Amino acid sequence: MTVLLDHLVVAAVSLEQGVAWCEATLGVTPVPGGRHALMGTHNRLLKLAGAAYPDAYLEIIAIDPAAAAPARPRWFGLDDPALQARLAAAPRLIHAVARSTMLDMHRWGLITVGCRPGDPVSASRETPHGRLAWQILVRDDGGLDCGGALPSLIQWQGEHPAQRLPASGVALRSLVLSGVPARARDVLRLRGVSVQPAGEAALVAVLATPHGDVTLSSG
Repeated sequence: MTVLLDHLVVAAVSLEQGVAWCEATLGVTPVPGGRHALMGTHNRLLKLAGAAYPDAYLEIIAIDPAAAAPARPRWFGLDDPALQARLAAAPRLIHAVARSTMLDMHRWGLITVGCRPGDPVSASRETPHGRLAWQILVRDDGGLDCGGALPSLIQWQGEHPAQRLPASGVALRSLVLSGVPARARDVLRLRGVSVQPAGEAALVAVLATPHGDVTLSSG
């Protein structure tokens, strides 16, 4: 029943901007990820070590300029002009995705306590090692609940991407989610993550990096 942190989402206006930010801020270069044809996005990835966060990674995601516009709003609120304006200054942590093996049960649990987690969407991307496939909850408007502090839920079908990621030298020390209702926290029981009902909606992650400890915040 426990939900695990799957990955942190850092949004950028372009992958080139995201890679430059990662190298300057974290001291490492993220590896190529792939393209998401369904959403018109692409990404770069960075494995996050840490016993409390098995198979966790950091995703740098951006709208793919070479992709056709999707038939629906993109995930993670990437179509929001206000977000894109903020990203023009620098990439930023905007969200976390949590892994469930009982996606439908956790979805209904969140709906029951008044949250809007979205509907299951089947997605995939090709890699040099084969196809990765998953289901993820996405709202029809592409928006994020609780100002992005409530994690989106994902259920992988087959191999997990972190199993192929090389060690990065970056470890997640802690993650705090503020502004998530207590009843939603109790539905997810997110292991290794401090979920605070009080305060302005925000995510704060502390990473151990070659540059020392680095704090990323959505605020």
